[in-house]
Amino acid sequence: MSVFFYGCITMDGYLADKNHSLDWLYQTGSVEETDYESFYSNMDITLMGKRTFSEIETIENVSSIYATTKNYVFTHADSLSVEGFIPVNTDVVDFVNGISPDKNIWVVGGNTLLAPLLDNDMVDNIIIQIAPVLLGDGVPLFSQKESLKRFYLKEVKKYGQFAELVYSKI
Repeated sequence: MSVFFYGCITMDGYLADKNHSLDWLYQTGSVEETDYESFYSNMDITLMGKRTFSEIETIENVSSIYATTKNYVFTHADSLSVEGFIPVNTDVVDFVNGISPDKNIWVVGGNTLLAPLLDNDMVDNIIIQIAPVLLGDGVPLFSQKESLKRFYLKEVKKYGQFAELVYSKI
């Protein structure tokens, strides 16, 4: 099993603005400019928080975007508005520990999911695209407990206005 974080942040390290909006990202570029399709084709499972799901659920044909993965949303809700997304109300570390070891897991978004996985040394790969945007405030990517974590820089890519950094756990 490999756990991946794959996502885009601003140059000042934010996943979303202070209102949890991704408008800054949508106005900067699109997935067609990245290696998203190749990355996604290797994933079996996606994990996302309710705020991330709320941001993407209004995208037209969102089910088709995540058609080949089993998609879990960490929420207190019993059901979700989009078919193909499964609500779960449990600890993310326990949940990931229960997944078959032959699966690749993509943490789509949410520092509240990423932080406990980092705290427990469960994130194997971090792929960060950096957009040429400064927000000054917002939702930071990293919010784990203070503890030294080292990763190895495997690759640097450029996609249009985006820089992509590919890291693996040492």
